[in-house]
Amino acid sequence: MKKIQIIALLLAGMSAFAQSDNNNSTDHIYTGNRPDGHAPINVMGDHTHAKGEFMVSYRFATTTMEDLRRGSDDVSFESVLRPNGGQYMVTPTEMSMNMHMLGAMYAPTDRLTLMAMTMYMDMSMEHLTAMGGNFTTTSSGLGDTSLSALYKLFKKSSYSIHGQLGISLPTGGIDNEDVTPASMGNEVILPYPMQIGSGTYSGILAFTYLGQSKCFSWGSQVRGEKRFGENDNGYTLGDRLNWNNWAAYKATDWLSISTRIEAVAVEDTDGVNPDLNPLMVITADTANSGGTFLNGGLGVNLYAPTGSLKGFRLGLEYSLPLAQQFNGVQLKNQDVFTAGVQYAF
Repeated sequence: MKKIQIIALLLAGMSAFAQSDNNNSTDHIYTGNRPDGHAPINVMGDHTHAKGEFMVSYRFATTTMEDLRRGSDDVSFESVLRPNGGQYMVTPTEMSMNMHMLGAMYAPTDRLTLMAMTMYMDMSMEHLTAMGGNFTTTSSGLGDTSLSALYKLFKKSSYSIHGQLGISLPTGGIDNEDVTPASMGNEVILPYPMQIGSGTYSGILAFTYLGQSKCFSWGSQVRGEKRFGENDNGYTLGDRLNWNNWAAYKATDWLSISTRIEAVAVEDTDGVNPDLNPLMVITADTANSGGTFLNGGLGVNLYAPTGSLKGFRLGLEYSLPLAQQFNGVQLKNQDVFTAGVQYAF
């Protein structure tokens, strides 16, 4: 609760200062050419571009998950394993995920910006067996790819609203395999969280509000992803809804500090992969998927307004879970660190 209060106070304080600053700067015109001209680096599709402008980007995000939670309560590893009254033979104990994201944007008109994003992921998961053994599985590969159009719906001098309509393509694999103790040295298909892709097409719809004053910027984005159909392995990942809110203070022409709160709702996985035994390991049971989450982040944003690096920006953000409510029993989210560079020309 203390973490929620701290982030909320930072957002409220920045918003109050921003409103005061805006009242004293009624002639301010929104610009992306300052360190807080873009949202924190974890927010995708947050801005549009002027006609003829390109932007390329690279993001690296590392995520850690550790310990178990059933619903909103922490539970021990032993309590979910069969000898102690649980129903599973294996439980995960820890997971790490590294994500490399490449993006490109181009604006054919002042109102329309086109965007493409793809990613490469590598994951590792530690396990504990009912007999007290430990083992690790790994998975890596190209993830899904998204194509979107961002359209500026409304713009005044200091704020704007734009919409995003896109599609996610199933370019990521859903057949990744590794060796487990039960596989007798043979590779077997890994459970759902260790697969790189979704295996289905998805529709993306988002709306973003941006505001800016002389020394502050702020924004809010609602983004939904709807899965279509069933993949070749007989299941569909859950639909997803994100609501991001952020505020940033422009300390200098090249530095800003940001804070962000994100609410996330993820539906559970529908269907089952017949090659997975849901009683073997927690992650092979689709009842243990989805939930609602509240995350908070603090970031630093650097921008080069002049010189040979003009147009480059670097964003850093560290985020933590403020509240987690899982469907079934799952590994708890611990933290996410994201670093990204963007270059517009």
